[in-house]
Amino acid sequence: MAKKEDKPMTFEDAMGQLEKIVEQIAGGKIGLEETMDRYEHGMELVKKCRSILERAEQRIQVLSESGGGGQVVALEPSQDGRVEQS
Repeated sequence: MAKKEDKPMTFEDAMGQLEKIVEQIAGGKIGLEETMDRYEHGMELVKKCRSILERAEQRIQVLSESGGGGQVVALEPSQDGRVEQS
């Protein structure tokens, strides 16, 4: 039987798992041990998301520097969640 290749977790996958964990913990229908296990897993997912976002920010900075004549362009989320140049 062929083993599936492990693909790196995407930001969206990690966020989806985090949302499920929050729902499960907030629902109060799981015990303390299971809550702690899920919380611990959730914190690992948070670290993964931060790492992915940091890499994306670095890529944006490099692209901005190379395409903007060496000028770093700061990007900030707008009220509706879109990223805009500040």
